[in-house]
Amino acid sequence: MRRLAALVAAMFLVGGCANANEPPADPGAPQTAPPEQFMSIPSNVPTVGNRPPAEGLPPPAEPLSATPQTGPTPGRIVTVGAAPEGVVVDAATRLVAVAKRDPNELLLLNADTGQIVNRVPLPGVVRHLQLANRGGPVLVPVESANSLLRVELPSGRTLPQLLTGTAPHDAAQAANGTVFVANEHGGTVTVLRGQEFLRVFADSVQPAGLASVGSSMGLIDVRKNDLTVYDVESLNIVGSTPAGDGPTHLVADKHGRLIATDTRGNMVRVFEPLPTPHQVGAVAQPGGPYGIAYDPTRDLLWVASSGTNEVVGYDMSQPTPRQVRRLPTVQNPYTIGVDATTGRLFIAGATGGVVQIVDTQT
Repeated sequence: MRRLAALVAAMFLVGGCANANEPPADPGAPQTAPPEQFMSIPSNVPTVGNRPPAEGLPPPAEPLSATPQTGPTPGRIVTVGAAPEGVVVDAATRLVAVAKRDPNELLLLNADTGQIVNRVPLPGVVRHLQLANRGGPVLVPVESANSLLRVELPSGRTLPQLLTGTAPHDAAQAANGTVFVANEHGGTVTVLRGQEFLRVFADSVQPAGLASVGSSMGLIDVRKNDLTVYDVESLNIVGSTPAGDGPTHLVADKHGRLIATDTRGNMVRVFEPLPTPHQVGAVAQPGGPYGIAYDPTRDLLWVASSGTNEVVGYDMSQPTPRQVRRLPTVQNPYTIGVDATTGRLFIAGATGGVVQIVDTQT
């Protein structure tokens, strides 16, 4: 009860903070209050594995910090507020979800105009966003509230808050509705369907990026620097494989592969998850590749170089990525979203508090 009271108090404190440098919210925009319900992991949910020791492991890889962009940048720039980090595009509702801070909010932008159409208050800091399905909801792991939120589209209505573990960093949903949540500082991966908790995997040191493909869920551990694959039906561990010198983010492509940014190793690495995970391709990308997004319509992978203010586009028709585009971006492009309908990119500039919108098909 003390923990619950503290979380509720923190939620109201966050909602009362305001950034004097940020333009006021549109008074006509719909608002959705944070959820008042909390659900936590029941004591009878099985825990699988033991957290490996962290001694002797390198620290997690971090994005590089680039100097301000000096050259022209293509597209439009939309000011969204402090430290945007976390972008996902829903082609069905034509909405772009962007997580920001001070105050902590999930902004919903019109994917065609770039206009902010809704602001959803959040109970803490968020760095990763994914869609549960085409049309939503948005999976919102709130690191500082130890919880997962689901935000419905297009309404922005927030479903009950699920307490999943310590510092949930990323969440992904498989085709069968199973959701995996990577609790980065707790060393656990919580598995649920709907609001039912199914299992907790405790085999990670510092779990981070997640991606679902077919019957597999991939997980990047940013301390062990490996990729672990789970079976989403049996909820068993398929296996693991090294993923470079410092991997951070993960996506899946339409060919059934998993693709990781090796931020410390300046590489983009491609893996087959089955029958056991193994690397099948790689390409060098200098500048600390970090944010990553995949366009299944065009079979294009987009990867941001956090230290050089660039986004590189790769054709993924073969296991080895083939570079086809290179675009200058705003300062510190930490996360990217792509519209599968238009191919439009939404690049979050963490330092400038902006989103750069680029029409890649023009």
